[in-house]
Parts: sequence; structure tokens; C-alpha cells
Amino acid sequence: MIKFSHTIFYVKDVSKTIHFYGAAFGIKPKFIHESNAYAELMTEGVALAFVSEDLAMTNLPEGYERNSIGRLPQACEIAFTTDDPEKWYRKALEAGAIELTPPQLKPWGQVVAYVRDPNGILIEIAGEMS
Repeated sequence: MIKFSHTIFYVKDVSKTIHFYGAAFGIKPKFIHESNAYAELMTEGVALAFVSEDLAMTNLPEGYERNSIGRLPQACEIAFTTDDPEKWYRKALEAGAIELTPPQLKPWGQVVAYVRDPNGILIEIAGEMS
């Protein structure tokens, strides 16, 4: 048996990243390693975690494609669902997110917005499905 347990993003500064997700979405840290090279947020189900780029290089010495505000977002996203996407979209921007797409009603009846976190990670803020 195998179980999906974590999604991990490599970031320049784990502490700043954890602070951003707390300020933007009210998500508290579940675990922060004393080295500040690894942290997990208190999410339900699958853990959302962040690893420092320096530690990531010890795991992937050949390198990897880094997140960067100066480039297009990676082909993956963190998706949050809420009953008030407009509120959380504004909070994310106030906390330092980069605006991509303001909340829009999609043809399937869901309101969806997109921002990028300060690392360049793509975030979807979506309403409940109608």
C-alpha cells in the first residue's frame, strides 16, 4: 500500500514563506525544523511543506527548475477552496502575493482567482462548486 502524504515546494526562505501563508490565508505552521530548512503547514489531509533550496540541492545535486517571479509559473499550483474567494484574494494581495487573475465566475459556476506567492508559486483561490 502507498499513501500520498506531502506536497513539498523548494523555496529560498522557508521562514518567510511560512509567514506569508499565515498572513495571506491564516494557515499556521504544523512543524518548523530548528534549521529553518523545512516546515509544514497545518492543512487537512495531505501536508503542504516547504524545503530550502540549499537543502533541495543536497537531494538533487544535478539541480532542478526553480520557482521565480521573473519567469512563468511552474505547471502546478496550490489550490485553496473557500466560501469567500474575494476575501482571501484580497488578503493574499495584502500579504504580498502577486496578482495574476482577479476572482472570475467560470462557466461551471465556480469563482476562481490566481495569485503567485513571493517565491513565484502559483496559487488558485476558488469558491465552492455551485
